Amino acid sequence: MEDKITTLLSEQQVSYRIKELAEEINRDYEGKAVHLICILKGSVFFTTELAKHITVPLTMDFMSVSSYGNATESSGRVRIVKDLDEGIEGKDVLLIEDIIDSGNTLSFLQDMLRTKKPNSLKLCTLLDKPERRVVEGITVDYVGFEIPDEFVVGYGLDYAQKYRNLPYIGVVHLD
Repeated sequence: MEDKITTLLSEQQVSYRIKELAEEINRDYEGKAVHLICILKGSVFFTTELAKHITVPLTMDFMSVSSYGNATESSGRVRIVKDLDEGIEGKDVLLIEDIIDSGNTLSFLQDMLRTKKPNSLKLCTLLDKPERRVVEGITVDYVGFEIPDEFVVGYGLDYAQKYRNLPYIGVVHLD
């Protein structure tokens, strides 16, 4: 059975906004190097496209965490599947997420990464669903798009590991 998907954000809208975010990051990190931490798997499309437009020196590492499995709702339990390969002490770190909704995963990651003593820790997300937030005190430094409370796929986001390769952000209509 094929899922029905409608376009929320076009490929052109996403591409343009990523370039704008990179310009903001370039201004904010001028004269510094930035260490990107890409949260796998969902953020890989966003991170690589963003990195292509960042002009300040950068390094990159990857983490993989899970709180969804094959569900459309977060379980609330965060599990580290892959930790960082390198230390971040003294680095200016930019954590890259595909989407922030409840904030549980992000809160966990920020607390854990702060114990590793980075010089700074900022957050960049392609999509933000602030109305779903259940964790207080999360500051998102760079937001691509604020979106409504819909289950979205594409540009790295998936439903049961499907649809990551869509070049746009779409809403999945589950029957």
